[in-house]
Amino acid sequence: MLKSMGRNLRCELKAYQLLLKDNRTPRLAGYLLGLAVCYVLMPFDIIPDFIPVIGQLDDIVIVTILVLLAMKMVPKEVIEDCRIEANRA
Repeated sequence: MLKSMGRNLRCELKAYQLLLKDNRTPRLAGYLLGLAVCYVLMPFDIIPDFIPVIGQLDDIVIVTILVLLAMKMVPKEVIEDCRIEANRA
């Protein structure tokens, strides 16, 4: 089960990478995906991680919202094409 979840996550991240490179992806969607990655890698948080539960929860919520907003802007056929390509790799 964990192995398949890891494989799915890896394919999804590869699809996001392909989305960023695709010319059909709107710029704002690319900026939102980039912002999500930057927020995850940022050395400081809005709510510090050492605060139990809430510290990690803000990361999950903010990144999820950014990714969902970006994905709503990208045409469905572009997302499908990138997922197919990511599964081939």
